[in-house]
Amino acid sequence: MSTKKTVFAGLFVALGVLLPVAFHALGPVARILSPMHIPVFMGGLILGPVYGLIVGVVTPVSSSFLTGMPPLMPMLPMMVAELGVYGFVSGLLSRRVNPWLAMLGAIICGRAMMVAVLLLFGEMLQIKAEPVAYVWSGIVAGAPGIGLQLLLIPFIVKRLKLAFSHHELFK
Repeated sequence: MSTKKTVFAGLFVALGVLLPVAFHALGPVARILSPMHIPVFMGGLILGPVYGLIVGVVTPVSSSFLTGMPPLMPMLPMMVAELGVYGFVSGLLSRRVNPWLAMLGAIICGRAMMVAVLLLFGEMLQIKAEPVAYVWSGIVAGAPGIGLQLLLIPFIVKRLKLAFSHHELFK
């Protein structure tokens, strides 16, 4: 475990708690833009799979306990699984492909994980909808946010890596 990576992971978790609060001031647009996903993807792309997973799991749990978003039930277990996969897979793939493809792969895997969680625990979470339809409706509703994330996050990560290229964390 690297102290520097741990500090950056903490920064990404803090951003993952604060960004949704700021975006929710804008009203329902926050749900469409999924601001909590932004620092999770950045954590995975910059810090790698292990820290990406940690950021992806700790962020929704911290946010739920500090702000009430996401609600403990039914959203928190689904978001922990989804964002954990986002962080892990984006970190894993970022070592092999460009950030855009890493994010796209992470989104596909994260949404597949959400389907799996719903198939296994949907009744316990009191989700009555069919899992694939439930997740697909979230993709359709969140398409503008997914598009913005795919456009902006790789650019931001590239700029951060360029700005901090002298730092071993960003190599």
